Amino acid sequence: MPRRDDVNPTQGFRPPDRYLHWEVDEPYWRENFRERPYATADRDFAFYSGAYRYGFESAHKYRLNNWDEIESDLAAGWDGYEHRGETAWEHAKHAVRDAWDRVRNR
Repeated sequence: MPRRDDVNPTQGFRPPDRYLHWEVDEPYWRENFRERPYATADRDFAFYSGAYRYGFESAHKYRLNNWDEIESDLAAGWDGYEHRGETAWEHAKHAVRDAWDRVRNR
């Protein structure tokens, strides 16, 4: 079968490589975080950025699990996450889930 450049050979198994890097998703969140229902006016992007990154990375790492299966593990791992800043899980979990869903719905 001849190779077609318009077809992703991994289609159905994983997203194209451009979706595997946080640096590609980060501008989306920077531009859109204020529109999210959990975002408050007194919190800037820096408050949520670690949560978005955690959700992004976790969705790739646990791609075979659904959110309900992994949420408690993510909550337990949040305190040790290097990019979390000072944000508590209670304030981060909605942003984590939002980023998780964005990755999983591609």
